[in-house]
Amino acid sequence: MKKKTSPGRVVVFIILLIGAGTMLLPFVWMLSTSLKEANLVYTIPPQWIPDPVNWQNYIEIWTASNLLTGIKNSVIISVSVLVFCTLTSSMAAFSFSKLRFPFKNAIFVMLLTTIMVPLVVLLVPLFIIYTKVGWIDTLLPMIVPVSMCNIITIFFLRQYMTGLPRDLLDAAKIDGCGHFGAYWRIFLPLSKPAIVANVILLFMITWNDYFGPLVFTHSESKQTVQVAIAMLNSHYIQQTDVPLMMTASLVAILPVLILFIFAQKYFTESLAMTGIKG
Repeated sequence: MKKKTSPGRVVVFIILLIGAGTMLLPFVWMLSTSLKEANLVYTIPPQWIPDPVNWQNYIEIWTASNLLTGIKNSVIISVSVLVFCTLTSSMAAFSFSKLRFPFKNAIFVMLLTTIMVPLVVLLVPLFIIYTKVGWIDTLLPMIVPVSMCNIITIFFLRQYMTGLPRDLLDAAKIDGCGHFGAYWRIFLPLSKPAIVANVILLFMITWNDYFGPLVFTHSESKQTVQVAIAMLNSHYIQQTDVPLMMTASLVAILPVLILFIFAQKYFTESLAMTGIKG
């Protein structure tokens, strides 16, 4: 027997559909604009289907900007941060969720309070430190600090691991595993959904970072993809080449989009498990 769809569900579905449309619309406009000629961008009514379709922007973008170098540097930064931050933060999360040591909760609360410190407050001290250690105009300021445990990642993974039974740790000890063995062989594999979700969020933050690379680097060879796009905009003093800008932006967001599409199952699963307490 067929179940009847309630009017409430229909209303919710329509509202969600409208919400999804409003979020999808800018992406559609970006794609459409990237295929237009510059003189057709501001036509009224807006031309959603380009006529004629101009693929030249996708060829010109690689020579008109430093985009290829920016992508290479962003990949180096993102991959390094994802590997090292995931390793260090998951170990810290395991310690805070399953181990017992003095002042554990107090230390965790102190770490959480660092989230409330604005980045601009730390900008001058960080710049002085990086200058003295010779990190200015290198990729290290964007890699090392984030890789040495990220408190947001620690908090997220800690919440997930708290939902895993502590009996697993006791069973691992009986089988002769130490704390690191239990973390590596049991809790890390079981935390795969939360780790994948954090990888997506961390990749988005690292890949889209503009402020850090802008302040701590100044040569073209060290530019990231976001800085390269901003520099492309500054090349046009009188009028911005909007189709070229949209092409560069579309190329820049594709890695994030592809990663989220392939990993969305783990993302939703980890969000559902984060609030469960063991």
